[in-house]
Amino acid sequence: MSKPTSIREAIAKWEKENEGQKASEATVLSFAFQTPFIEKIDPTVTTLLACEQLSLSTNNIEKIANLNGLKNLKILSLGRNKIKNLTGLDAVGETLEQLWISYNFIEKLKGIGVLKKLRVLYMSNNLVADWNEFNKLADLPQLEDLVFVGNPLEEQHVAIGDYRDLVAKKLPKLKKLDGVPIIRMEEDE
Repeated sequence: MSKPTSIREAIAKWEKENEGQKASEATVLSFAFQTPFIEKIDPTVTTLLACEQLSLSTNNIEKIANLNGLKNLKILSLGRNKIKNLTGLDAVGETLEQLWISYNFIEKLKGIGVLKKLRVLYMSNNLVADWNEFNKLADLPQLEDLVFVGNPLEEQHVAIGDYRDLVAKKLPKLKKLDGVPIIRMEEDE
């Protein structure tokens, strides 16, 4: 079996494919679906100083790490990996606006509260089964677009029929849930 692709190797491959453009100066970078897969976010990622949108989707990454130095990062795509928790996001807590992390193995949302500017969270098809975990999303003051379909909690409450109403109450600033706008009745004064 071949050894995993390192971030350093992914950067070199990207620079070759982009005719010598420097990855450290690029604002949008994709290292999705590397062959062989990337297994960890190694410290080389900190050289991507100008990066605003980084995709590491469809790899075998197990944990979020080494994001310090990515002071301009606004969109982080980590879908289709093997991530089990959200620790490691502190370094991008003041800049990250979108986190795409669907199709992972996340049960607990500890660590999500550091993302003070997060507006968009796509985390469908994970393992969140508990309202106590879901309630941590209320710590995100700017969250307005959430995709949560395919989590055990959502599946259980869709069957009951109260899912959208419960989420709308728990996240009063949310504007869109699972791709569908939330329509709120205006309260009478």
